[in-house]
Amino acid sequence: MSSEKQELLTTNRKALTINLDGTRYGTIAEIGAGQEVARVFFQAGNASGSIAKTMSAYDMTFSDAIYGKAPRYVSRERLQTMLHHEYALLKERLSDKRGERTSFFVFANTVAAKSAKVADGHGWLGIRFQHEALAEPSEIMIHVRMWDKKNVLQQEALGIVGTNLIYGAFYYLDDPEKLITSLADNLGTDRIEVDMLKLTGPAFKRVDNRLLALYLVKHGLTNAVLFSPAGDMLQPSEAFYGRPILVERGSFRPVTHVNVDMLNCATAQFLQEPTVKGKDIVVLMEITMNNLLAGGELDVADFLSRVDMLGHIGFTVLISNYSEFYRLSTYFRRYTKEMIGIALGINNLLEIFNEKYYEHLEGGILESMGRMFRHAVKLYVYPMRAAASAKLITSGTANQDCADTAPAELITAKNVHVAHHLRFLYRHLLENNNLDSISGYNEDYLTIFSRDVLKMIKAGDPAWENLVPAKVAAVIKSRHLLGYAEPKPAAATS
Repeated sequence: MSSEKQELLTTNRKALTINLDGTRYGTIAEIGAGQEVARVFFQAGNASGSIAKTMSAYDMTFSDAIYGKAPRYVSRERLQTMLHHEYALLKERLSDKRGERTSFFVFANTVAAKSAKVADGHGWLGIRFQHEALAEPSEIMIHVRMWDKKNVLQQEALGIVGTNLIYGAFYYLDDPEKLITSLADNLGTDRIEVDMLKLTGPAFKRVDNRLLALYLVKHGLTNAVLFSPAGDMLQPSEAFYGRPILVERGSFRPVTHVNVDMLNCATAQFLQEPTVKGKDIVVLMEITMNNLLAGGELDVADFLSRVDMLGHIGFTVLISNYSEFYRLSTYFRRYTKEMIGIALGINNLLEIFNEKYYEHLEGGILESMGRMFRHAVKLYVYPMRAAASAKLITSGTANQDCADTAPAELITAKNVHVAHHLRFLYRHLLENNNLDSISGYNEDYLTIFSRDVLKMIKAGDPAWENLVPAKVAAVIKSRHLLGYAEPKPAAATS
């Protein structure tokens, strides 16, 4: 890479490039954390070439007079109001004068930087813009978290990411993945997190926002992204804040009756927990990034098929890069102090007790358990038939510490065999109600495994349809997902 090309990627050069372009003209409106983005453009020089107006309304009375009253000032709704209000003014005052030769834009943010009242800096940033003169406007909206410890550094980070967003909207429209990665230019992911992003409008007709969300995780701009059943990206703090959370993690390739039964049964038990009763809970399915990258490369079609299948039967979906369960529970603790439940099968339970995953921790498996189970976290364990995995069953008196009255052929949370030196740790979790066997399950589903169903789909064995929810079967067949092919008609006989 040439030094000239490297220079073009600096924050100052990005702003100067826009200022000198001569075809982009607009407004920068900022609330909170200073006028940091506008400052970058003014310091770069030639700002009159791109900036029609900059403004900031810190006082709530002034802000309400301009944009209307808002229940929350640092919110997606406030950002949307700012973008639309300022864009309408821009068009009203300048369209006749320069509309045919200018692509108008409005950049806005509403941010709360770290202070005595704000523990972690965060905010909403967006740009409403024409991708060409006279075009209908498109929009990019993002939610960021700023991790610098000092307020002044968070302000600086805001100026950089805002400039990156404006530059990306103008110059990376044909490469959405580059637009995503460029948000962290000159910052790094240790200073800024982008946990929500949405692109709309004619400039993004062929862009799937779910893919862009996945790129946020893939490239380390965030550790997890959240999708509604309709496939829309959700902002985690809005979805999780102050609510009990129940999650089931798996591959869901495809979603089977077992997956649905596991979560439904766990939900019924979770709702009966004394600290959960009567509260509005969040229930979701989670897929880890390493699961999506199992083949070495990210299979986009495979990813979208899983999100579609889960959404089709009404589930919210979390995609994360948290391989270890303790990291998942720690992630939820950022947003809620309420109880967290995790539904899982026997195989995943045994993986939690596999010490190889904790060699990087100074305290090893004990440290991981301490992190996972602090502050009301509970595992709901779905049983397994011994015939499916005979080596897991604990025989007779081989491990009386984890003995159970369940039939010998059924493996539950109470008769799983863990490594001998971990048996007292396992018993501790059982006796302290951190582990519980799922009850009320459908015994007919215990022999269903996603990997077997996937093989049947690819082999053209129609019996697979009986092993998945009807809506899942319908979407697999209609969209030809997971290698499904229409059965060939029988040859005519004379």
